[in-house]
Amino acid sequence: MLGCMASKQQTRPGIGELAKDTARGRIGIVMGELGRRVQIRPIGGGREWDAMPDMVVQPSAREELSARLAIRNGNSRDGL
Repeated sequence: MLGCMASKQQTRPGIGELAKDTARGRIGIVMGELGRRVQIRPIGGGREWDAMPDMVVQPSAREELSARLAIRNGNSRDGL
């Protein structure tokens, strides 16, 4: 049981990395931790939300690719 918990902690995304909040089914960027919560900001910017640490995981390769593509598309629309 402890080994399983340790592996979850090792794979949890760090500050500035993409993360999936499995409770909400949303992907965003980890901004930090406040108390017992992980703060995540939407990829395109906006208001952060709090997530429980055990519900924050690395997105799958497909989810990450989709999120990065959304960022690029947004930047190209904005002329960046």
